[in-house]
Amino acid sequence: MNKIQEAQEILRTLGLPPAQYNEMAALTFLAICNIKEEDNWKNAVRQSLGVTKGIMTFVNVNYGKSYAPNTRETFRRQVLHQFAQARIVDYNPDIPDLAVNSPRAHYAITREVLEVVKKYKTIDWEKAVEDFIVNVGKLTEIYNKERKLNMIPLTLPDGNVLELSTGKHNEVQVAIVEQFAPRFANGGTLLYLGDTAKKNLYVNNEGLEELGIPINQHSKLPDVVIYDSKRNWLFLIEAVTSHGPVSPKRIVELEDLLKVCTVGKVYITAFPDMKEFKKHTNDIAWETEVWLMDMPDHMIHFNGDRFMGPR
Repeated sequence: MNKIQEAQEILRTLGLPPAQYNEMAALTFLAICNIKEEDNWKNAVRQSLGVTKGIMTFVNVNYGKSYAPNTRETFRRQVLHQFAQARIVDYNPDIPDLAVNSPRAHYAITREVLEVVKKYKTIDWEKAVEDFIVNVGKLTEIYNKERKLNMIPLTLPDGNVLELSTGKHNEVQVAIVEQFAPRFANGGTLLYLGDTAKKNLYVNNEGLEELGIPINQHSKLPDVVIYDSKRNWLFLIEAVTSHGPVSPKRIVELEDLLKVCTVGKVYITAFPDMKEFKKHTNDIAWETEVWLMDMPDHMIHFNGDRFMGPR
């Protein structure tokens, strides 16, 4: 077998499903282990790699592939996310509290899997695999508990509690629901809230459908959607910590998405503070609003003729 096939055999033996021992998964595993075609598995090492400049570059250079930079999300969502859940890799081992959407995100083979991999094709292989499978459940429990400690809780008006992954972006989203909504949206109904790690963290399908909002296109919705039934206003809010304010282009996209929705639409960009807001002033569309998390009682109106309201 060549190295890709061997990597597939290792992943399959460790109990991963077929989608996680396909060629892309095998190549990812080889990169994480720093194993080239001529290398021996006993020489596998633990190293931290990012996706594009680390894993994808290794694969393209050493295995003659030509994955383009825009394939990054496929590697992350269809391979690395599952690797982390299966305890094949550690996510951000060098900086455990790194925000989920940080460009410095990185992965490294877990120490437990590294020890198993080094025994591949030796008399100790089967025992090493058996021990890993017996213990991985406990390791997963520990891993999940560690992640849970870093989650950001959000208590909804109905008493339900959502847990958002750590990071400044999600801190802004929590503030939108807990601070912005009571002040400016009459404590309206939350219809949608995404998480940097789980895009559709909260979806009120019934509420969206009643307003004519496509319920199968959540990925196109802004970060937070709140409906004020008293004024019949729909608040479409983007939380910005690095990119993505409500720009003229974003307005066109959302108007097209919500063409069947007849309620008044209020477009808002939420920032953590004035410093972040100033970075994006040239991109914010006119006739939209700006809200700052650290000054929750005030709004900045990008309107010349009226205060906040539907366009």
